[in-house]
Amino acid sequence: MPILNRIADFHADLTGWRRDIHAHPETAFQEHRTSEFVAKRLNDFGIEIHRGLAGTGVVGTLKGSRPGGRAIAIRADMDALHVHEKNHFGHSSTHDGKMHACGHDGHTTMLLGAARYLAETRNFAGTVHFIFQPAEESEGGARVMLEEGLFEKFPVEAVYGMHNWPGLPVGQFGVRPGPLLAASDTFEIVVEGKGAHGAMPHTGIDPVVTAAQITLGLQTIRSRVTHPLDGAVVSVTQVHGGDTWNVIPDEVVMRGTARSFKPEVQDQIENGIRRIAEGVAAANGAKVRVTYQRRYPATVNSPAETDIAVAAAAEVAGEKNVDRNYTPSMGAEDFAFMLKAKPGCYILIGNGEKSASLHNSHYDFNDDVLPLGASYWARLVERVLA
Repeated sequence: MPILNRIADFHADLTGWRRDIHAHPETAFQEHRTSEFVAKRLNDFGIEIHRGLAGTGVVGTLKGSRPGGRAIAIRADMDALHVHEKNHFGHSSTHDGKMHACGHDGHTTMLLGAARYLAETRNFAGTVHFIFQPAEESEGGARVMLEEGLFEKFPVEAVYGMHNWPGLPVGQFGVRPGPLLAASDTFEIVVEGKGAHGAMPHTGIDPVVTAAQITLGLQTIRSRVTHPLDGAVVSVTQVHGGDTWNVIPDEVVMRGTARSFKPEVQDQIENGIRRIAEGVAAANGAKVRVTYQRRYPATVNSPAETDIAVAAAAEVAGEKNVDRNYTPSMGAEDFAFMLKAKPGCYILIGNGEKSASLHNSHYDFNDDVLPLGASYWARLVERVLA
């Protein structure tokens, strides 16, 4: 693979940085050490630093050696997860119950690697902004950065992101125009019944049975409401109710996630959840309170910027190693907020076929990927800002 020679030269540095970040994971909006780590290196590279967006966010600004009025942004996420690491290597998490189980340590390092190379060469015209974003995991750090004026302070014509992908071989990329990752919504259904002795269910209204019927009923949204060719998932992931063997509780709380690619499918899912929950509850004599939250929109790549990303990836990995029609995933990503604000592209980079899955306690970012990802970022900037 034609990894840039200069980036290959400091592969060992990249590996050291990545493992240092991995050993010191910090969760949403608490990335203080990571933010300092990033800012120090950007400063060492001679890159202008801006801090404070979304609390711990860092933006580095670099102008090319040639004049130009164009500007783009390339982004990495910095936060870890509330996962107890079960790896036992030298760079395992030193923070109990926190872990870089999604590879954001690698994302941050690849962007730092590109920043180092581009600061040395400046072989482009215009401006690149390196966005190091906090709180991607469930807390919408991208949305917060935007609300606090990210693209007003740093105007750009397009924004680009990247995520490692277990199962995709090292040296390969996956991307597609249009939706690549799903919208992520959450719901809560509180079933209100009437408590009773477990041996005398006829004297109460059983919220457990009602909740079970609602759970099964929700599966008909995907099978009988949405179009068969439209992606949709409705999963109940939590059920809480009762605390003893022989008492039917007054209340059961159900929570879950819904995923889709189209706003109209989101509408169908939300309306379906409310209709089914209310209808099943009424049939059982119970009541329900339904709360539905639209958290992350779908990650939708714009066609022109996807073509640019494909060309940059092919320059690094070769045409045959770039899948331009990669199968979309029901996973979600808050980079979607940036893609709603600006055109751009989100690309997947292989973390290896034997990699543990994302959010798994045995996951580790593959250090062999670091120079490849950094080279992709460098070539992308040089291509767009030629």
